[in-house]
Amino acid sequence: MMATNGKEGCELKGDVSRVSPNSSSSGGEEDSAHVGSSARETSHCTLQNGGPVEVKEQRFTFSPEPTMEDIRRMQAEFTDERDWNQFHQPRSLLLALVGEVGELAELFQWRAEATDGLPGWSGDEREHLAHELSDVMIYLLELAEKCRVDLPQAVLRKMALNRLKYPASKVHGSAKKYTEYQD
Repeated sequence: MMATNGKEGCELKGDVSRVSPNSSSSGGEEDSAHVGSSARETSHCTLQNGGPVEVKEQRFTFSPEPTMEDIRRMQAEFTDERDWNQFHQPRSLLLALVGEVGELAELFQWRAEATDGLPGWSGDEREHLAHELSDVMIYLLELAEKCRVDLPQAVLRKMALNRLKYPASKVHGSAKKYTEYQD
């Protein structure tokens, strides 16, 4: 059986009635290094009247737990247990965050441009990516905590500002900065 990218037909063999959103066409590396949660960015096929039918792609989604607050709390407990607060001041956390972003960038350095889902990446490479992204998020949340920034609320305010700066009617399909288009 073969899951497709939404642009080609589906090939289903055997007694299969549906390819589930969480199944892997290879049954191997992708499942063992599953980085996301409930939806994959591949199309699914169902059998209808004996033939395959293309189903629209689902957007990738994060799992509902842990929340940002859960992660902030876990990291605070981890830091407290080790008496590391003396080292975790805003400047130090920012520099650690930058270092982790550098480690994340190294995973993409000298590679060809990758499409969504990172086809061609091995399970080990995906797991390494998950670790580096996690390090970035942990330091970001801890920095926000130390600076007393309620990050979820700050994101909501920033998204509202971005909607004003980049109205869809003016910037749809354009990568120009907000200062480059006419009102």
